[in-house]
Amino acid sequence: MLDAPLNIYAVFGNPIAHSLSPLMHQTAMDRMNLSARYVSFCVQDLKGAVQGIRALDIRGVSVTLPFKEEVIDYLDELEEGAREIGAVNTIWNHQGILKGYNTDWIGIVRALKEVMEIKGKRFAVLGAGGAAKGVIYGLIQAGGLPLVLNRTHSKAEALAKSFNCPFRPFSERGQIEADCLINTTSLGMAPKTNISPLSRKYLKQFTWVVDIIYNPLKTKLLREAEECGCQTLSGVGMFVHQGAEQIKIWTGLEPPRDMMREVVLRALEKNN
Repeated sequence: MLDAPLNIYAVFGNPIAHSLSPLMHQTAMDRMNLSARYVSFCVQDLKGAVQGIRALDIRGVSVTLPFKEEVIDYLDELEEGAREIGAVNTIWNHQGILKGYNTDWIGIVRALKEVMEIKGKRFAVLGAGGAAKGVIYGLIQAGGLPLVLNRTHSKAEALAKSFNCPFRPFSERGQIEADCLINTTSLGMAPKTNISPLSRKYLKQFTWVVDIIYNPLKTKLLREAEECGCQTLSGVGMFVHQGAEQIKIWTGLEPPRDMMREVVLRALEKNN
């Protein structure tokens, strides 16, 4: 008897060696008894890589830094969230039609709701890239009040305008009134773990400090925030939930989120 056909899934990024997506997604798919393999590609040519999805019949792709915005140009369709956010982290190859989705916003909302109330709370969102767009969109959907903070004034202003929310220039980072700071930049991500996007002296003004980076488990930003008495949240929850939502899009099935979180935490604790 022939085995079930093997479905291929992938993650596109550059760099990509640090990513735990292959471990997390493959573990989930194995537990779900799917005939599937999930592999990583360090992409040099994004247009060629997207063409390869059809050529190789890759069923679904996770998209990470730095391609979440650029990849839109090469897709056939966008779901509403991805279109409004202007960034894609998930591609579904449905009979040769490549459709882009954004599950980052669902990931951050589910992760935050596990530890805090979002509605009516003020969030300073640090960064103005594709990840920031997903976070801001999610906060607004959940009734949060985001404010954009970014080193490049023009980017902060443009992002804030697109979501009809306020922004502050980076020079005013010491005067921000917010309940929670969310870092959406890659500063502090492995392997450059000795960097923080915001100096320690600016952290005491926040009750919560959240970093969407999941590797390392505790970034320099989070370590210093804890030393300042802030409550902190790593990017693991967002990572797990956005990945689980990807699997739901590709397969129509609910993946084992607890197991996904467990395998990610084990790997991170081993590496840190």
